[in-house]
Amino acid sequence: MILDDIWEEVSLEKVGIPEPSTGSKLVLTTRSFDVCRKMSCRAIKVKPLVEEESWKLFSEKVGRGIVNIPEVEPIAKKIVERCAGLPLGLITVAACMKGIDDLSEWRNALKELSECKRSVHGLEDGVFQQLRFSYDHLNDLKLQHCFLSCALYPEDWEIEERELVELWIAEGLVEEMDSRQTEFDSGRAIMNKLKNNCLLEVFPKNENDRYVKMHDLVRDMALHITSATKPRFLVKAGMGLREPPKVEEWSEDLEKVSLVWNRELEVLYPLKMSPPKCPMLTSLLLSGCGIKSIPEGFFNLMGGLKILNLSRNPMKSLPNSISNLKNLIALLLAYCDQLEYVPSFSNLRALKELYVKKTAIKEIPHGMQNLSLKCLILDSTNIDEIPNEIFSRPSCLKELNVGDAFISGKVVAELKKLEIFEGGFHDLPNLNMFLRAFHGRELPFQYIIVVGKREREWEIHTSKRIELWDCDIYPNEIMLPRHIEELYVMHCTFYGHEEDPIISRFVLTSLGTFSSLKYLVIWNLKNRKRLFSPTCVPPNLQVLEIWKCKLLEEIIASEESGRVTMEFHLPRLKEIVLKDLPELKSICNVDAVVISESLEWLTVNVCPKLERMPLKLPQIRSSSPLKLFINLEPVELWGSMEWADPGVKSLLIRKH
Repeated sequence: MILDDIWEEVSLEKVGIPEPSTGSKLVLTTRSFDVCRKMSCRAIKVKPLVEEESWKLFSEKVGRGIVNIPEVEPIAKKIVERCAGLPLGLITVAACMKGIDDLSEWRNALKELSECKRSVHGLEDGVFQQLRFSYDHLNDLKLQHCFLSCALYPEDWEIEERELVELWIAEGLVEEMDSRQTEFDSGRAIMNKLKNNCLLEVFPKNENDRYVKMHDLVRDMALHITSATKPRFLVKAGMGLREPPKVEEWSEDLEKVSLVWNRELEVLYPLKMSPPKCPMLTSLLLSGCGIKSIPEGFFNLMGGLKILNLSRNPMKSLPNSISNLKNLIALLLAYCDQLEYVPSFSNLRALKELYVKKTAIKEIPHGMQNLSLKCLILDSTNIDEIPNEIFSRPSCLKELNVGDAFISGKVVAELKKLEIFEGGFHDLPNLNMFLRAFHGRELPFQYIIVVGKREREWEIHTSKRIELWDCDIYPNEIMLPRHIEELYVMHCTFYGHEEDPIISRFVLTSLGTFSSLKYLVIWNLKNRKRLFSPTCVPPNLQVLEIWKCKLLEEIIASEESGRVTMEFHLPRLKEIVLKDLPELKSICNVDAVVISESLEWLTVNVCPKLERMPLKLPQIRSSSPLKLFINLEPVELWGSMEWADPGVKSLLIRKH
């Protein structure tokens, strides 16, 4: 068993770890010999890298083309010597100097490293001076403040990139621009600079999300900076606090306070004490603290507060003193599932970002029409309809999320600066009204639109998605955005000749509309025998799912062909799911094949009339391992299914 990064003595008995016995080992890693001594460990010091190893690591990170410059090499070797064989220091300094061939910059770097003498929490000077060098080398006060704000999160915390950029925007560290997308791009550029200086680790979670993390020693350095100089921080994030910080810790020169993710804190401030006097405080982060109530006058002496994050707390109401925070720019109340009362927002004229997501409030907060918001997240379980009058005229909104609540398509279309939208429309006329308004101007670059009442949640894969639920649909009635990426058609009834395909007869489409479609899910389709006309098959489709369509006979409608074999090329198609389609006879006609080079998953369940699989799979003849899984039910389909590609059947991996 390995216990990593131990800073103080640990009682193994209390933790529940038995004393090591024959054949077992307990290994601790620590930067404190006191811990080794108190826990009676056999101390094995991890030695710094020797000179040759240090130079090799530094050269690899800074680039051999740079260190081989005759004038640079001796200076670089002196810098390596200053790093004292510490890998983190070597990597950090090398990242700062990568690609720099200016001799004066190298001389200045050596001078800065030689003069830096400070230390952090008793750690050796060598570690801190190298980390501090990387921080100082940013040479931009805003960049440095962006870096320091990462220390507001708990140690080893994976911070969502979007959340961090939103914090920077609210703090004014990312310059306000006309476009929300441009602001996020600017924030990501800052993040990349911090990553390139080895101050942040950046890693993707999926196609659309990135997360960042600080090395714990880098975070220690950031907290040391903010404990001694401006901006002054009080950070006790993720420390398992059950008592709030002592009164004297709320000093008047504090600029940022973070107590996030102390789940059992419950009490924010002793009721018997006067409220904290923090006139310079700009950011107060209290998410995930288990706070059940906030004293009425708690915010009275925090007139400079700009960012207040109370998300994920079980309080039922907010104090009225929030109404007096006239400098407040961002108020975050996400996932406060018991929150029923919020005071009037009429006086919060500086407010730009308001998150009221997954709360228990039943009415729109008072005074909304007085606000010039850039971002409004108003996704509350108990609010079914968004009144038209809550939006200021003209509106500055760039991002609007009302969840599953219904909103007028005309009202949303009038939000001229809107770039991100999530919400619901009662019917197709509202959707079409919204889309028609964007002729001649750009649609939001990100949207999730639900038409009709959604019955269940589906995983979101892309940033451009429309869902149609329980709609009565007539020919040529569905308009779609040109660059739509996800389309869900659920429990809809189509009126007209049942032979007409949905895609071409009911959907107003152009080649441009369907060229971006990646995900298409059809569920419980009524009155339809065909899905696509042959000229409207989405060429870049990745996932096709069709469920419980009782009358569906063909996926791609048959038509007369003058040639022997028609070919439908779907090079990016990865997944096909066909379930409970009792009348399905063919995917395409007998003289056609679907060529897919990327198919990884095929499911055919309860499609008793489907006898032919018209798939041609070039990948089965390649040298790379086959990654195709097939699920056919009932099992008799394995013997009776006819394959257009005769080499497929023997090579497929069978999965039940």
